[in-house]
Amino acid sequence: MGNDNTSNKVKTLDQQPNVVVDPARRDFFKMSAMGAFGAAAMMGLVPNGIRTQAYAAGSDAPEIKEVKIGFIPLTDCAPIVVAAEMGFDKKYGIKITPSKEASWAAVRDKVANGELHAAHILYGMVYGVQLGIGGQQKDMAVLMGLNHNGQGITLSNQLKEKGVKDGRSLKRLLDNENRDYTFAQTFPTGTHAMWLNYWLAANGIHPLKDVKNIVVPPPQMVANMRIGNMDGYCVGEPWNARAIFDKVGFSVATSQDIWTDHPEKVLGTTAEFMEKNPNTARAMVMAILEACRYIDATENRAKVAKLISGKAYVNAPEQVIAGRFVGDYDNGNGKVWKDPNYMKFFEDGKVNYPFLSDGMWFLTQHKRWGLLKSDPDYLAVASKVNQTKLYTEAASQLGISVPKSTMRSSKLMDGVVWDGSNPAAYAASFKIKA
Repeated sequence: MGNDNTSNKVKTLDQQPNVVVDPARRDFFKMSAMGAFGAAAMMGLVPNGIRTQAYAAGSDAPEIKEVKIGFIPLTDCAPIVVAAEMGFDKKYGIKITPSKEASWAAVRDKVANGELHAAHILYGMVYGVQLGIGGQQKDMAVLMGLNHNGQGITLSNQLKEKGVKDGRSLKRLLDNENRDYTFAQTFPTGTHAMWLNYWLAANGIHPLKDVKNIVVPPPQMVANMRIGNMDGYCVGEPWNARAIFDKVGFSVATSQDIWTDHPEKVLGTTAEFMEKNPNTARAMVMAILEACRYIDATENRAKVAKLISGKAYVNAPEQVIAGRFVGDYDNGNGKVWKDPNYMKFFEDGKVNYPFLSDGMWFLTQHKRWGLLKSDPDYLAVASKVNQTKLYTEAASQLGISVPKSTMRSSKLMDGVVWDGSNPAAYAASFKIKA
């Protein structure tokens, strides 16, 4: 896979190759025989009538006992860290070793080549690799969702001094000033690129024509803004709160303003790993599900914030992480509020179920912004990538409810409803697109 690690340089979005993807329906991914699990498996059934198969060796023991899971220093890496540090992994016969990575490009490459067994990864990036956008194609798997909400768009204090306080005032400035403004996101096919593009477009700003669009790894966002490399960026926490703490920027929007309870990071791996290690994959999901349930309890958040703040993980002041971690928001421009839609990790499993419609949404945005030249078979791709069956097995063992439908419906900031029913029409419906 091509190396576009952006640790030392940034690239404009239009430098990424646009690949024509074969829209033909692909065969659904077939996992290898799965192990028996729990009382439900002994009866041959799990909820929703899914029948299980006996593992060839007569055991559901993990095929690999030690698993290396990559992460980027962000607040939402917490489930990986908590599962490893608090021993949830040991309950399921595995040892999770979190591996701190420098950029999303590094995560992508290391998962694809097997250097990492799995990763805390951008939802849209998994789909980009699946369709060969910007690098070598590799069949991928989304095992579960890790979090909803908790990302944001930060603008520089220089823009605040020019009267920018929201999307409309930013649009006026761009219309009246004859200079290039630069905005950063974390990876061209990832979540932050899509939130930034969506927010700009909803305010009448074309993200590929009206501004310069670059890629910067999350931990480098604040430093790059401080030296004037960009005027705004979209990233996960705590790097929005950190810009305010360091007095270099202010928050103009949260990602939950764009789409309340949006999908964000997932536990991703390759289809090859899934085929060879189905029991290990299920054990990872169960351990991390327990971690997500632990983190979602408000009384545990302070302890988790302290844990992930260390140099081995997020490497940011505990107070910078802790505030938005519990919904205490200050936008650095005079507004302070308690956000009920702060970063969620569990919510009785609603966060974690890999809805097919969530994966399909990222494909619609890849098509909207020219990363895909033609419409793929949206449902077939999502059904292949998102491991709803394996997730259901893991959740059932833990007594966690599973949604009745693989689709969900949401209304985004511009009033447009997404429900997965007609993805090609949805992708084509936007006024501002590539």
